[in-house]
Amino acid sequence: MIDGGHLRALAGLANRKYDTEFIEKAAHACVGADEDPLRFLYYDCAGYVGKTKLPVSGADHEFKAPDQWLRDLAARDLFAVRRGVLKFRGWKPKNTPISTATPGDADFQPDFEQKGVDMRIGLDMATFSERRSVDRIILVTGDTDCVPAMKHVRKGGLQVVLVQLPKARRIPELAWHSDFVRKIAWP
Repeated sequence: MIDGGHLRALAGLANRKYDTEFIEKAAHACVGADEDPLRFLYYDCAGYVGKTKLPVSGADHEFKAPDQWLRDLAARDLFAVRRGVLKFRGWKPKNTPISTATPGDADFQPDFEQKGVDMRIGLDMATFSERRSVDRIILVTGDTDCVPAMKHVRKGGLQVVLVQLPKARRIPELAWHSDFVRKIAWP
């Protein structure tokens, strides 16, 4: 189970090209030599598509973000994509305090919020636990919102392997509720 936002952020810090090839290689790198993956579940949002007004000038602005890469990823062997939704929450200053006496549109950036990804991860974890269709869940995330689902599947008898990618900050709460922390190198 791969939290795409987490993987993308760490890949960006490592100056890795984030595309379907990279995601597939990273997913396979998480699997141990003695493990057979049932499926790779990738959780993410397509970019925002919509119209809004710029914050200062009030001019129309359109966001366009292709989602073909998510469809391409879903078509790969053993991959399933679980889509959340990206919400536009307005504009926020790029720097605070704003450095110019008269701010312009260029001093602001869009504020987006990812919705539904953590819930989908948790529901899938609970489903695997209830159906006992796997023995182990390998989880790539940095989000403590997954802790209740991790506790649930462990109580249900499944093992949880938390993947720690290069340069990822170790989050104690996630480690406490996993059976193993698996450090992997970039593919």
